[in-house]
Amino acid sequence: MARYPTFPTDLYNLDNEELKNLYSTLQTWSAVLINELDSRDLANEGSPSTNILTVTTVTSIGRPRKGDIIYSASAGKFRGYVSLGSETSWQDLN
Repeated sequence: MARYPTFPTDLYNLDNEELKNLYSTLQTWSAVLINELDSRDLANEGSPSTNILTVTTVTSIGRPRKGDIIYSASAGKFRGYVSLGSETSWQDLN
């Protein structure tokens, strides 16, 4: 998951009350935005992929994602990257 920058807290040495309030509001918005971005990233990571690639062997895929589909030219078969409990592996689809 991506790491998003937070609003710095070490600049809070402000004398003006209005600036303190503005700074506090910006920190709050920053936290809300980061929370929303993290939630979006988690949802995207959990959604299946629709990539269909042609490869010689399944080891050609560096970082497969659950739901990837490939055509293995060496085996002459379509394969899917599926999750079986805690294990993920390439399985023949045909």
